[in-house]
Formats: sequence, C-alpha cells, structure tokens
Amino acid sequence: MSRLCLVIACLLMLSALSLVTARYQSRLLFVSSERMAAKTQELDVEWRRLQLERAELARNARVDQLARQELEMVVPTPAQTVYMKKGHIVSGPKALMQGEEQ
Repeated sequence: MSRLCLVIACLLMLSALSLVTARYQSRLLFVSSERMAAKTQELDVEWRRLQLERAELARNARVDQLARQELEMVVPTPAQTVYMKKGHIVSGPKALMQGEEQ
C-alpha cells in the first residue's frame, strides 16, 4: 500500500510540474504575442505615415513648385509649342519654317 501511495505521490508531483511548465510556457507565448501585436500596430502606423508622405511628395503642386524653383523650368508659350501628327510637324515655329521652304 505504501508503494502505491509513493507512486501516486510521484505521479501527482510530475503532473503538478507539467502543469506549472505548461502555464509558464503559455505566459511566455502570450507575452510574445502581445509584443508582436504591438510591433504590428507600430509598423501599421509607420506604413500609413509613409503613405501620406509619399502622397504629399507626389502632389502635382509640389512637383510643379520643385520644377520651377530647383530646375528653373517654365511653361512653354504657344510660340514654343510644336504639334506633330503622324511624324510630321503640323503647327508651331518649325511648321512655319517648313512652310516657307516649300
């Protein structure tokens, strides 16, 4: 009978140790899961910020402003504009020159 009690006590101890180990691992996994969720949220906020920044940088007004200020570009006048149709100049300063040659 004492052997049976000893075996049962050992099994009970092993069961208790496995329960403690399982709960500890469960807590570790929960903490890891929470960290990953926080990191996911942080990356999502960063992604949205970058999307807004990209949209701001690609805005037409900003591109136009940079072209005028940094590259010193200007909108061409109608006299500088050349229109082509099927590889031939149809209007603009060069069309006038070609018309004079013919």
